[in-house]
Amino acid sequence: MSYLVLAIFPLAMIFGAIWDLTTMTIPNMLTAALAVAFLMLVPFSGLGWQEAGLHLAAGAAMLVVGMVMFGFGWIGGGDAKFLAAIALWLGWSDLLGYLLLASVLGGALTLVLLWFRSMPLPPVLIRREWIARLHDRKAGIPYGVALGLGGLWMFQQSVWLEAATHAA
Repeated sequence: MSYLVLAIFPLAMIFGAIWDLTTMTIPNMLTAALAVAFLMLVPFSGLGWQEAGLHLAAGAAMLVVGMVMFGFGWIGGGDAKFLAAIALWLGWSDLLGYLLLASVLGGALTLVLLWFRSMPLPPVLIRREWIARLHDRKAGIPYGVALGLGGLWMFQQSVWLEAATHAA
């Protein structure tokens, strides 16, 4: 089980970031799989039922916050669900740090994309649909990249990594 804990969340963060970068979407199946994996792995994590409930509350709260942000057009719906799934795994103890980190990463990503979009795109790159989409000034920001990278960073200090290393 410790190897599953060590693999599932980081791989989901990488997959979500790459998928959002290349398609500007985050699959519902990814966020659902993260939620189901959380529920399946809680008994092996060392989290008590009360602490697991707090993780569920953090995920639910971030789903509400994410949906409000989606309603205002600030992030995509996939980003909102991805945020909730990440909060579910991190819980309240790491949530503020995660949100700050993801915000900084999202700001940096936005600045890089604004710079990228101000430059002419070489013809060889125009043929790559996902690069052309990223270069489009009307396109949004694939915020899932920042969410996923922030999740990877915070996982290093999470209860999950601690539990997996003690079990190994």
